[in-house]
Amino acid sequence: QVQLVESGGGLVQTGGSLRLSCAASGIIFSINSMGWYRQAPGKQRELVATITSGASINYADSVKGRFTISSDNAKKTVYLQMNSLKPEDTAVYYCYANLNPGRRDYWGQGTQVTVSS
Repeated sequence: QVQLVESGGGLVQTGGSLRLSCAASGIIFSINSMGWYRQAPGKQRELVATITSGASINYADSVKGRFTISSDNAKKTVYLQMNSLKPEDTAVYYCYANLNPGRRDYWGQGTQVTVSS
């Protein structure tokens, strides 16, 4: 049973910073990619950032220059450093992983990020 456990969400003022972490545990042969998605109230879940095992990174345009994704494959952990936060970044942030065996997708439970104006 694979689990993704997120930490680091919370309440921050506009312009502030937060760092999210997500650790994968269970029977994992290897990591294909990990990343973060978010879902604001009344909106669809959207990609924030992803990183592959080959360190290829993709960011949503809305977070480029403000957010940085990184990973530690040995620890099976992905991080999201969020700087210059804006109220529109308020959402539940979900950790995502595509893992082997089987190139299966996994999701974390989500962590709330609230940016006050």
